[in-house]
Amino acid sequence: MTAPAGPILEVRGAVKAFDGLLAVAGASFDVERGSITALIGPNGAGKTTMFDLLSGFGRPDAGTIRLAGRDIAGMAPYRIANLGLVRTFQLTRVLAGMSVMDNMLLAARNQPGEHLAALILSPGRSRAAEAAARESAIGLLATFGLAAKAGDYAGALSGGQRKLLEIARALMTGPSIVLLDEPMAGVNPTLGRDILDHIAALRSARGTTFLFVEHDMDVVMTRADKVIVMAQGRVIATGTPAGIRADPAVVEAYLGTPHAVAP
Repeated sequence: MTAPAGPILEVRGAVKAFDGLLAVAGASFDVERGSITALIGPNGAGKTTMFDLLSGFGRPDAGTIRLAGRDIAGMAPYRIANLGLVRTFQLTRVLAGMSVMDNMLLAARNQPGEHLAALILSPGRSRAAEAAARESAIGLLATFGLAAKAGDYAGALSGGQRKLLEIARALMTGPSIVLLDEPMAGVNPTLGRDILDHIAALRSARGTTFLFVEHDMDVVMTRADKVIVMAQGRVIATGTPAGIRADPAVVEAYLGTPHAVAP
């Protein structure tokens, strides 16, 4: 089956202000299907606010946001997730008092056992759906090296393992695009490389699109297909990692000077 043409995510003229201060000031960009795209910029550039607007945790004051051709600006987060866009957070969010497996199963979609009538009238269908969800969860946990932790409380995981769990849980929804907010933050380099390898493998195997915010420029330059640069709420550059590295506007935004980037 041929994938639909055109970008999976389109942002045009997005604006968001807080008490008169523009956090996002008319930003526009596209994210191509099946890409690994980085969204970078200095602190205060508006990156996290943009993620909030894309995922429904914030409502734009103006502009359009389209997911696979559908306007999602201002939609509730659960509705956007049902359309295929999910996100992780810079500060990892897991249900610490539940097991790793239960964290995963909560993210499974279209479970008939969640409805009392279906549970009573079609118990076999509910059991089959639960078994399928559990099998999918085990597969994802194995992919992220967490299979041995399935029965442990999520709160007992290390910070890096929680980051892995959050990404795996997001993938349980079967998304078409995943937003990752600083996936390398607080993660040791070895585990960080594992995360990046898993992301690349999932893109290849499933065609999943990834848009990530990251401050580690080595990660951005070696792992992203495309880089979007924000500064002062606007997109100031878009291009390949090599092109972005040499862009004078990007150098000035990061360093406050128009000098060229050192080799």
